[in-house]
Amino acid sequence: MSKKRFLSGIKPTGFPHIGNYAGMLLPMLQRAANTEYDVNIFIADYHSLNDANARKNLGGLSLELAATLLALGFDPKSCTFYRQSDVPETFELTSFLTNFTPKGLMNRAHAYKAAKAGGLSALDDEDMGINMGLYNYPILMSADILLFDADYVPVGRDQRQHIEIARDIAASVNAFYGEAVLKLPEGIISADTMEVPGIDGRKMSKSYGNQLPIFAPPAEVEKIVKRIKTDSKLPAEPKDEDNLLLKFHQAMATAEAHADFRKRFLPGGMGYGDAKKEVMAAHEARFGKARAEYERLMADAGYVNSILAEGAKKARDIAVPVLKRVRKAAGFST
Repeated sequence: MSKKRFLSGIKPTGFPHIGNYAGMLLPMLQRAANTEYDVNIFIADYHSLNDANARKNLGGLSLELAATLLALGFDPKSCTFYRQSDVPETFELTSFLTNFTPKGLMNRAHAYKAAKAGGLSALDDEDMGINMGLYNYPILMSADILLFDADYVPVGRDQRQHIEIARDIAASVNAFYGEAVLKLPEGIISADTMEVPGIDGRKMSKSYGNQLPIFAPPAEVEKIVKRIKTDSKLPAEPKDEDNLLLKFHQAMATAEAHADFRKRFLPGGMGYGDAKKEVMAAHEARFGKARAEYERLMADAGYVNSILAEGAKKARDIAVPVLKRVRKAAGFST
């Protein structure tokens, strides 16, 4: 019996911070190492085209993301690891799926509704500034999923709708042709994904300037950690569970090291200065060697691109037969 297939994508949006690591990169690394499943992981560079800043440097951002995953211990031999733009079948299937997607379904897509809500005044066109890439975003995502006969697609709670849309579109195709042309995927919603606040307590975001980059050098880490917001409690006083230093340490330390830190920090007896030193040490312990490997990989772009090219070949070995199945059902020559 063949293995169930997991599929997961990640957008290249720039230098990752520890919030990205805890919430997205670490689960992806753990998933890739799970030999019970056929794991497919891709860099969603086409999805980043709607970001005007990313649009100027998609090649560089994709390379940085690939090097980041590799430096963190990602083994491309254990799964299918590829760049979305290297699989042209994705875009043919996207075009095909548009013909089975009601406009009303796209009108209800969260990204489109959010863009409209954050647009110009009511006196202006409510779709001002919204391009078709954003509007059709869920169809491209559906093609990413359906092209690989994915069984399971891990997503955050706010992305559940994307799986529902992919299933709706696939069901429409299957109903029209009277056969199981496309596999309906199941969404795996992770309820325990860790969310790490920024150093000011708000959501960690590059736009807020409150992030701790995973590959920041020690001197920069020290400056950032010293700015982490704390209260006025004395060292001997018990600390709160929602203390930012506790969350930062948990995002980077091993389970054993973090359990030890909690025992010494929460009941009282450790000042914030000493706690911040332990957060800095946890960052270096987790990312020090990976930072050096990342720098080595970024100096050898040819090697990183060769890994992505090899992954694209493996991906197309899966995608081409699925697209042939679609074309045959539609009556196109194959």
